Amino acid sequence: MSELILSPKYKAFLRSPAPVEFLEGTTAAGKTTVGIFKFILKCAESPKKIHILSGLDLGTIEKNIINKELGILDDFGILTEYNARGKGAYSLPHIVLHTGAGDKIIYVLGYDNKARWKKALGGQYGCLYIDEINIADMEYVREASMRCDYLLATLNPDDPNLPVYKEYVNCSRPLPEWAQDTPLEILNMLTEEPKPGWVHWFFSFCHNAGLTPEKINQIKRNVPKGTKLYKNKILGLRGRATGLVFSNFERSRHVMTERELRSKISLAPQRGQTKESFVQYSAGLDTAYSQQSPDTIAMSFIGITDRGRLVVLEEQVYNNASLRTPLAPSDTAVRFVEFLNRCQARWGLARNVFIDSADQATITELAKYKREKGSVYIFNAAWKKMKIIDRIHLQLGWLAADQMAILCHCEQYIAELELYSWKEDRDNEPEDGHDHLINSVQYAFLPFVAQIGAKHDITG
Repeated sequence: MSELILSPKYKAFLRSPAPVEFLEGTTAAGKTTVGIFKFILKCAESPKKIHILSGLDLGTIEKNIINKELGILDDFGILTEYNARGKGAYSLPHIVLHTGAGDKIIYVLGYDNKARWKKALGGQYGCLYIDEINIADMEYVREASMRCDYLLATLNPDDPNLPVYKEYVNCSRPLPEWAQDTPLEILNMLTEEPKPGWVHWFFSFCHNAGLTPEKINQIKRNVPKGTKLYKNKILGLRGRATGLVFSNFERSRHVMTERELRSKISLAPQRGQTKESFVQYSAGLDTAYSQQSPDTIAMSFIGITDRGRLVVLEEQVYNNASLRTPLAPSDTAVRFVEFLNRCQARWGLARNVFIDSADQATITELAKYKREKGSVYIFNAAWKKMKIIDRIHLQLGWLAADQMAILCHCEQYIAELELYSWKEDRDNEPEDGHDHLINSVQYAFLPFVAQIGAKHDITG
């Protein structure tokens, strides 16, 4: 039997009485090794007989949890009996855990096999373990988690827009004495309404007492710096690993608070002032009116500085599918003017604003609004001669050179930057989705690209 060496933080985790615990962090941090050890101890002390151990599929669970070194059979030896094909009254794969209070049955379920886990779920269970909950079937997570007394889940940092974060992980909080170990980027995402007793644990290499410094350095060297894989596996930060269009976008680098922005940038040029200042404001509107899809009416407001920096300052998003009374083009016209007025009061005047040229209905309603009520704004059809791929290249360059920033309250735009992906079957064409605010911001900056970053030839 191998020896399980524990760091102080893992010892604290084993002593934690929390009813729900999420173990997130870097690769090789020991999350599964120590997590499964605690899970078996919790099963042993539970008054209930039936428990559930789940992962991607049966083979993965056997390899990474049951049969591996410091896995269940290695840790607990003759106290456990694994029946891969079921046995006796228990036809599903299961582990028998022999305790002083009688045998416990731990069903082994792959969440890839819906027919099997639906067959297993039915009553109430003692303890539930979900390996890599970030890739688990959400229907399984919802069904299984409501039937247990204790939930323990591991996860690798992943796309922060996955529903498992909003519904589960982001409802947990680190214990005060360990909060400083959690990266600020992740702490800032744990913002859903907290559930009583739900604990978030972040583990990295330094918490795995079984790793030598040489082994840690080897793991780090084998992953190229600057890649999303490095961000997920080595730094333990969330973000999609592959396929992202804006793969160089980093919250810690490109997102700022309004206070930070106002300390660095003036809202308008001042005579004799050397401080960076806004010299151009603009706004964009991307529209879709479907009630059957997550189509979005997206409004954005941007500023461009005298040093060529583009800053996304404000956003407003409406989704007709979620509105009791869906917006018509005439409603959008009124709301867009109200949005522009708020932005003007807070930042400055964007006289020329740009609307999706494919939406002639909204453009017509805005023209009617101006004719009947008057308006300082000039409503222009969006300039779309620049190809989408070229717009993306521009933004990637601005992000790389720190010539683009986003205010932290523009949460929907940040979410799109972290989700917008290339089509799986084409490496030069982005998906048609998760892009409404991306389009809106592009409509706003396209007429002014010569003022952003380096000079660009936009003809053609």
